[in-house]
Formats: sequence, C-alpha cells, structure tokens
Amino acid sequence: MKTWLPPLLVGVIALVLWQVLTVVAGVPSFLLPAPSAIATQFVENAGRIFDASLATGTNALIGFVAGTVLGLVAAVMAVRFNVIDGLLTPLAAAAAAVPIVALAPLLNSMYSTTTETPRRLVVTIVVFFPVFVSTARGLRQVPKVQADLMTSYAASGWQITRTVRLPAALPHLFTGLRIAAPGAVIAAIIAEYFGGLQNGLGSRITSAAANTAYPRAWAYVVGAMCVGLVFLAAVLLLEQLLRRPRTPLLSTIR
Repeated sequence: MKTWLPPLLVGVIALVLWQVLTVVAGVPSFLLPAPSAIATQFVENAGRIFDASLATGTNALIGFVAGTVLGLVAAVMAVRFNVIDGLLTPLAAAAAAVPIVALAPLLNSMYSTTTETPRRLVVTIVVFFPVFVSTARGLRQVPKVQADLMTSYAASGWQITRTVRLPAALPHLFTGLRIAAPGAVIAAIIAEYFGGLQNGLGSRITSAAANTAYPRAWAYVVGAMCVGLVFLAAVLLLEQLLRRPRTPLLSTIR
C-alpha cells in the first residue's frame, strides 16, 4: 500500500483535474481531449487498439531481445579484449547519437515497405547502447581480490567472466534493461511514423490525428503506454526471479 497508494492517488487527482479543466474551461479537443472522451474511444476501439499494440509490441520485443543479446555479448568481449573495446565503444556511442527520426526513414528506404525489418532494426540499435554501456560498467567493477583469487585457482578468462563478472554485473545489466524496455516501445512507435505497414500504434496515432479524431488518437497513446508498462513490468519481474542469495566464492568455484 505504501508503494502503490501514493502514485495511484496522484494519478486519480490528476485525471479529475484534467476532466474539470477540459469541461469547465471548454478546452478544444484538438488541444486536449477530456479523459472521459479518451476512455470512450478506448472502449469503442479496444479491438483495434489491441491489434495495433500486438503489432508494435512484437516489433519492440524482437528488437529488444536482439539489442539485449548483442549488447551483452559486445560488453563481455569489450571487457576481455582491449582491441574490441577500442572498436566497439566509439561505434556504440555513434549509434546512440543517431536520432530515430533520421534512422527510420533511411532503413525504410533500404528495405521493402511491406516488411517489419526496419522497425525492428531501429529498436535493436536503440536498445543496444544502454545495455552495452551498463553491462560493461558492471563487468569492470568486480573487486580485484575476487578476480585475483580466481586467477590463483588457474581459472580461465571465460570461467572468471561466468562465475564472477556476470553475477556481479547483473544489477548494472538490469539498470540498462529498465532504461531500454520503454525505449524499445518508443522506438518502435516512432519508426512507424515514417511509412511501411499501417498496422501499429504509431501509424494509427498519425492516421487518427490526420482525421481530426483526437480522442481516438489519445486512446492509441494510452495503448502505447500500456505496452511500455508491460515491457517494464516484465523486466522488473525477471530481475526479481534472477535474484538469489550470494554464495561464497569458494563454493562457486567448486
């Protein structure tokens, strides 16, 4: 209750004030639709919102998994080999500096407009950087005494990484995943603004706004928020499942 009640109350108060403001002040719907109008459109278009959320969520999930795997592997390789670190770190920073609005049209022109590949690639690139940076930082912050102890037991580089570095880097990895999870959904939606299949939340939002159906557009925005929350909740659940009591290093070696 102490965790969920305060934000719940703040959300309810904000919605009530929003409803009162739009009704009493007569705010036009193209500026800010009332929550009641958005809720009505959400209920009436629940099936379409679900289908669009499924399409966008699938692209975000595939890109999220691909970016996570690539970021994790790249971080392990960068920590073990200085040459790879010198090559990957600048490339990762350069990829993070490219805006989605510039990347999505370029990838759409490279691939067919009837495929989801450009959107998944955009999500992969967006997810890669926070996972790579967070995991690499965690892998490097292993206490030197533990690494030295493993070396004294003639452990190989992979054994040190598997038994010492990766477990110690899990909090940093999940920090990156918590950042990347909603970012994957945002990237997938923005990528849909630049053409391609008209089956996702981004294309439905732009289509509704172009037809001046602003409450319906906001209903699709609510659907996008739900997808982002699902991704974040999945990461938090996975983090809880992977938490385990710390075991002594010697027993881990045995």
